Amino acid sequence: MVVVMRRHGLRVVIYRDDHLPAHVHVFGDGEAKIELIGVDGTPRLLSADGFKRSDLRRAMEIVTDNRNALIRRWREIHG
Repeated sequence: MVVVMRRHGLRVVIYRDDHLPAHVHVFGDGEAKIELIGVDGTPRLLSADGFKRSDLRRAMEIVTDNRNALIRRWREIHG
């Protein structure tokens, strides 16, 4: 597990031995799994557990605002 970003009390993580599609896990009081390149080319929420709505919205904003950097990190880690 690689912590690739910390913002607003949330940790954005990429697992080294994870699978496609390219995605990140965001941890705070809960966990969200967010695909980096959804069907329309923007990040898409895959699952969420334990997050307040406001924290989930913040997690999506973080991933959306940093999508290109997160895609680069995914590719560095997974080739």
